[in-house]
Amino acid sequence: MVRVTACTNQKGGVGKTTTVINLAAYLALSGTSTLVIDIDPQGNATSGLGIDRRTLDRSVYDTLIERVPLDEVIVGTAVDGLDVLPSAPALSGAEVELVEVAARERRLAASLAALNGRYERVLIDCPPSLGLLTVNALTAADGVLIPIQTEYYALEGLSQLVNTIRLVRQNLNPRLEIEGVLLTMYDARTNLSAQVAAEVRRHMDGTVYDTVVPRSVRLSEAPSHGLPIALYDPSSRGAHAYGQLAAEVAARG
Repeated sequence: MVRVTACTNQKGGVGKTTTVINLAAYLALSGTSTLVIDIDPQGNATSGLGIDRRTLDRSVYDTLIERVPLDEVIVGTAVDGLDVLPSAPALSGAEVELVEVAARERRLAASLAALNGRYERVLIDCPPSLGLLTVNALTAADGVLIPIQTEYYALEGLSQLVNTIRLVRQNLNPRLEIEGVLLTMYDARTNLSAQVAAEVRRHMDGTVYDTVVPRSVRLSEAPSHGLPIALYDPSSRGAHAYGQLAAEVAARG
C-alpha cells in the first residue's frame, strides 16, 4: 500500500526541499521504491536530484492541466529505486489555470490513483504557500511532514498551516494527518537552537521526530551537484541525520 506524504511549510527557507530529496534517497537506498513529486514551480527538488528541467518535454504541469498519465512524465534519478515527477516553470501559472477546472483540488490525487502500487512511498515537495498547488498535495496525501527551522520565529505561521490541514481534512481528505514535525538547521553551539527545539516539542506535542537535522554546509552544497547527501557525502553529519530520519519515518509506518 502506497504512503503519500506532503512536505510543506508556507514559511520559506526551512529545509523543505532538502528534506524531500534526502529522505527520499535514504528510503530508496533502504529498498523502498520511492517517488518524489515536485509541485513547487521553483523546481529545486527536480534540479537537486540531477534533472535538467530545460531538457524535459513534460512535467507535473502536464499531469495537472492536461491529465497526461504519470508514467509518461516520471523520470529516473541517480539513486536506484528513486524516481521524480519533475517541476517546470509553466507550473507557476497552474494555480490560475486550475481555478476554472472542475474538482481542481483533486487533480493530483486522481493522477496518483492510476499508479497502481508502483511505489511504496511518495513524497510531495510543496511550494512555500498555502495555495491551490499545496491543497492538491494535501488532498492527495495520507500525512504531512512539516520542517521547522530552529531559529527565531520558528512557529510563525504554523497555526495557519495547521488550520489549513484541518480544513482539508474536514472538506476534502478525511484521512489526512500530521505525520511528523522535523527540526532543521539545528546549531548545537547556540542556546537559541535548544530553546526553539524545546518550544516546538511542547507546542507540537508527540509529533516531533527524535531526529534533528544540523546546519550543514555539505547539505547546502549537494543540490548544486544534483545529488542527495547520501551520494555526495555519505559520512557527513547531514547524511547521518537523514539516514536516521528515514529509519524513523519507516518505523512510524
